[in-house]
Amino acid sequence: MYKIIRAEELTTNIYLMEVEAPRVAKKCQPGQFVIVRMDEDGERIPLTICDYNREAGTITIVFQIVGGGTLKMANLKAGDAFHDFVGPLGRPSELVEEDIESLKQKKILFVAGGVGTAPVYPQVKWLHEHGVSADVIVGAKNRALLILEKEMEAVAGNLYITTDDGSYGRSGMVTTTIEDLVDNGAKYDVCIAIGPMIMMKFVSLLTKKLEIPTVVSLNPIMVDGTGMCGACRVTVGNEVKFACVDGPEFDGHLVDFDEAMKRQQLYKTAEGRAFLKEKEGDTHHGGCGNCD
Repeated sequence: MYKIIRAEELTTNIYLMEVEAPRVAKKCQPGQFVIVRMDEDGERIPLTICDYNREAGTITIVFQIVGGGTLKMANLKAGDAFHDFVGPLGRPSELVEEDIESLKQKKILFVAGGVGTAPVYPQVKWLHEHGVSADVIVGAKNRALLILEKEMEAVAGNLYITTDDGSYGRSGMVTTTIEDLVDNGAKYDVCIAIGPMIMMKFVSLLTKKLEIPTVVSLNPIMVDGTGMCGACRVTVGNEVKFACVDGPEFDGHLVDFDEAMKRQQLYKTAEGRAFLKEKEGDTHHGGCGNCD
């Protein structure tokens, strides 16, 4: 069992939990994720690691209520425990594998949308701890839905807050701020965008036009986290990839976002899963047991 040390509601329907998971905390790196279950028969819920404390042996996760499983999870309190807390899963951010001195010479831009702020934070924090500065754009629909602003402000080189309704910070989409920064002379070597699929799609379209290499972190439906089930299948550069083992980070300019978003909707129904199994044939995998 994995004890919850801290549980709090960050804002409407978005929650933070700090969980005792020493083996995960010892091995994890920014960009990786975990899969949790509340009980033996519970739903598997994939969550990107928001923060970790190797000395205390804890992992911090942030999640939004999007269905029955996360609604039930939101009712857990400090002192409760998860039945399973599996990880670290996925590949770490490419940044942690680069030479630090080379990173210090790069101009790095992070773009976070909504709950995507949670997986952006550990990467920016890791860079800050290694003496690397990065600009960060955090976008939300309105001020009430912003999360981790103070935490991000403490580690970002420059932090730009945007809200769709103009209730706080800059008004408009994150893409508008990217254009403003570039128009004002900013030159970025790489952009890392994490958030809703539709946000990452339009950020990638813009950065391709601006000739800024871009990495996105995909969060399609995941079931087993080992590449067996095929739920998180995506097409990147005309090649089939599985986000849980080949990602979650991919070249944003090569991801077929339209296919990924359509597939994510289809996978939610039995009829849709049957359609995908028939269409994708031998490349579908299907070990999740949900396609029969």
